[in-house]
Amino acid sequence: LDHCAEEIKSFLGPIKKILFVPYALQDWDSYASKTRERYAKMNIEAESIHAFGDPKHAVQNAQAIHIGGGNTFRLLKKLYDEDVLDAIRTRVREGMPYLGASAGTNVATVSIKTTNDMLIVYPPSFDALNLVPFNINPHYVDADPDSAHQGETREQRINEFHEMNDTAVVGLREGAMLRI
Repeated sequence: LDHCAEEIKSFLGPIKKILFVPYALQDWDSYASKTRERYAKMNIEAESIHAFGDPKHAVQNAQAIHIGGGNTFRLLKKLYDEDVLDAIRTRVREGMPYLGASAGTNVATVSIKTTNDMLIVYPPSFDALNLVPFNINPHYVDADPDSAHQGETREQRINEFHEMNDTAVVGLREGAMLRI
């Protein structure tokens, strides 16, 4: 979060406590610890959703939420398993600040159909939080015209998505931030 710490502090304003969702990685404790340490440098307390006995209650009482990166399919499946999608969606629509990184960005959109991740588990649906009326492709990079390989590009994959879907897709470059 070093590259965007000032933007995060600006976005959160007076908020001094954030609920972190580590579900996109397997080792929730380590991920939460690392995130707590980084937020502490911003004078913000980060509590991990997995430390609460009732994740839905944790969302309902959060001042802000940060959903971390990792595997988008793992993340969305766990959000469905814990039945917190509606609670997150409701709180954000009521004005609770939402921060997403990588997979956390993917689940903020209409669906996770434009993730770069491997399908390692099956969520009940690819439908996500629908906090914005478009999809995002995080870590978007342009093709290297000097590459001898000339393999598939993100642009080609997004064009394939549009052959079957009408949802707009924003290519979010590495290290970039979209603030809504």
